[in-house]
Amino acid sequence: MKLAPALSTAQARDVITRYSKINNEANADRDRRLLDTVEDGPLYAMSVSDYTEAEGLPAKDRKPYEAWSYDVVGAKLYIPRLADGQERWFAAALSSEKGKAPSRLAVFTERPQHKRWEMVSVVDLDSQKLPDVALDREGYATTVAANDNKQLAADADLLRTAVLDNFATGGTNTGTKVFEPTKASKRQLKVHSDAATRFGDKGTSVFDGADNRFTDAYALKTADGGALVLFSHTHTQTDAVAHSGLQINPGKGDRAWLHDVPRTSITYTFVCNDAATVPAKAEPSRLIGYTCARTDASGPPVASWSHRA
Repeated sequence: MKLAPALSTAQARDVITRYSKINNEANADRDRRLLDTVEDGPLYAMSVSDYTEAEGLPAKDRKPYEAWSYDVVGAKLYIPRLADGQERWFAAALSSEKGKAPSRLAVFTERPQHKRWEMVSVVDLDSQKLPDVALDREGYATTVAANDNKQLAADADLLRTAVLDNFATGGTNTGTKVFEPTKASKRQLKVHSDAATRFGDKGTSVFDGADNRFTDAYALKTADGGALVLFSHTHTQTDAVAHSGLQINPGKGDRAWLHDVPRTSITYTFVCNDAATVPAKAEPSRLIGYTCARTDASGPPVASWSHRA
């Protein structure tokens, strides 16, 4: 079966250039419809929540928008060979500063119904040492199944479960078994442990998995026979007061969702993109980066407030 590259190197660079240009135009006016022409999936949800958060602030507190772009020349492209009928996608290691080593991994997919390429996820990496993706003589990558892959030590579903466990339990059930310690996984464990003491005896802060709309995952073969897996997850953080008479005052960044109304508990929802390298044999995987955005916040107002309202 003949496998053809998802697109040419020149076309991939054009996709990245177009993304930067339209992303800037959309961000300058928080234009959701324009943004929707270059973003989709978890990344679009995260970007729209940034717009929502900014719109909740008084105009004087909104940061003036500064245009930026990805360094297209310095981008490291991972373009897979695909069979006919397979969804076309590619990954790229990118830097938003010319001449600086790439520090984030992005996934672009083709949306055939719109006949255009859109960025669906981007992850900030903890190290400038990029994953060792296997490339053929012509410089193209090989896809592997991200889900239900018995050839890998972990698939996207297990990786997602492990990440959620890092937040929810500090990695007790699966997190520390699936992942060896890396900067990214240690940061998730710290998020969990910090939550336990955040409010002292005045309240609690608990993390949990949440309904995840973004189940697409992408995987490329690495030089050691394992894979680079790019996936997404959704989790919640619920802050609650320990007893009546106490209240949580929403912060400035929460205003768009909570409207400065004091609450007895607040549940925040986060959508996140994750990147991990997975070995072929039964050894722990490495979480090499993750990036989250708060996409919602809700909770019951304190009783005295609802009487006044």
